[in-house]
Amino acid sequence: MKLDEFDFNLPENLIAQTPLKNRTESRLLAVNKNTGDLEDKHFYNIGDYIKPGDALVLNDTKVLPARLFGIKKDTGAKIEMLLLKPIEEGYEVLLKPSKKVQLGTEVIFGEGKLIAECIGKFDEGIHHMKLIYDGILEHVLDELGEMPLPPYIKEKLEDQDRYQTVFARETGSAAAPTAGLHFTKELLADLKAKGVHIVYITLHVGLGTFRPVSVDTIEEHEMHSEFYTMTREAAETLNSVKEAGGNIVSVGTTSTRTLETIMHDHGTFKETSGFTDIFIYPGFTYKAVDVLITNFHLPKSSLVMLVSAFSSREHILNAYSHAVDKEYRFFSFGDAMILY
Repeated sequence: MKLDEFDFNLPENLIAQTPLKNRTESRLLAVNKNTGDLEDKHFYNIGDYIKPGDALVLNDTKVLPARLFGIKKDTGAKIEMLLLKPIEEGYEVLLKPSKKVQLGTEVIFGEGKLIAECIGKFDEGIHHMKLIYDGILEHVLDELGEMPLPPYIKEKLEDQDRYQTVFARETGSAAAPTAGLHFTKELLADLKAKGVHIVYITLHVGLGTFRPVSVDTIEEHEMHSEFYTMTREAAETLNSVKEAGGNIVSVGTTSTRTLETIMHDHGTFKETSGFTDIFIYPGFTYKAVDVLITNFHLPKSSLVMLVSAFSSREHILNAYSHAVDKEYRFFSFGDAMILY
């Protein structure tokens, strides 16, 4: 398939720059995945599409304040660093400007509270940095770092917690699983009281979130790997829901990629962890997920392809055209859709 087949017109003014005050006030476009029929709702109506006995699957990853601003030790040149994921002896990072940092270069943050030494370089401008600090890294980042908002968000985020889900607990992401941002503790409690199983899994969101598809033929695109984990409790609940005929309702593309990775690898849900680079596009057979909740994504992105594979390219592009016409808000702080 060609990349241009997943393009659509998106006016820049529809890119949400700030989150709504009330998470559940976001609009919700309900899409019948088989017929393409559309309904305009709000996120507080989400329970209309989730029945007792279903499982709502949430990614409980927590975003690190992983964007840091420092200076080169030898020249004083300004360097921006984004932590992507922990690896042996340090972190994979994105640097700006990347060409100024060579092997052995040290970058100073917070007048020496954190020092990053370059000990390796990878493809696409990714560096391997050894981090030197006293105490606990998470505490150092809380003091020195900023939330790594996507580049299309130009406004300053006043409340850093609005780029975290209310259920975030496993620190390790470079970006938020944004479909989960619409939930409140009250909404989750209401769904649980209705008889919906609330299930948490973890996928730490990394470079793939920021990386565009740059090949004309999408089958040639390669995803970056991201770490995931599923507990025994989560696996047992999901298997029992499947056996009883309930729906697995996946919140976001990150949860979806985790669930489908495990099901395709093992034929069932099981306690496991590892790295996934699964790339889902039309032609993919879903085995785990029955209902998908997601935000509106970038034109020609791997996320639009994943959603198209869940329904059809024609249905999804029609839904996106409707969303543009009705002025839905797009991307991380934007509105949501549910495919059922």
